[in-house]
Amino acid sequence: MGYTLATTVARPFDRTLAEVRDALAEQGFGVLTEIDLRATLKAKLDVDVAPHVILGACRPQLAHQALGIDPAVATMLPCNVAVRAVDETTTTVEAFDPDAMTQLAGEALGEVAADARRRLTAVLAGLDAADPDADPAADTDEEH
Repeated sequence: MGYTLATTVARPFDRTLAEVRDALAEQGFGVLTEIDLRATLKAKLDVDVAPHVILGACRPQLAHQALGIDPAVATMLPCNVAVRAVDETTTTVEAFDPDAMTQLAGEALGEVAADARRRLTAVLAGLDAADPDADPAADTDEEH
């Protein structure tokens, strides 16, 4: 079993990052954290990498349900969504697959994980739908 859901779109990084934020909000997720890997790695290691941001997305209702089932699931929250530039005109978006949570914490989280997965898949599918140049064989819902 893979542990991510992914899509690659023919759009620049900044535009895709804004679209991901909007799509997460449409699915009821708020962004609790934002880690700019490019800035962090430059500041800490003085290395240059392509733009890459990790958004810590949370849908409070789902988090509350999951925590009620298993408080240790907090170590897997929030849902991380990574947006990274492939080149100047192509961006990859990956999200931790909530189904992987059930592999770690058990099937009791199945319903919560399925809801979160459905919403994150809709975020990625929405990005593809907004891409007029999207390849129909693109890797939306690809598992890594």
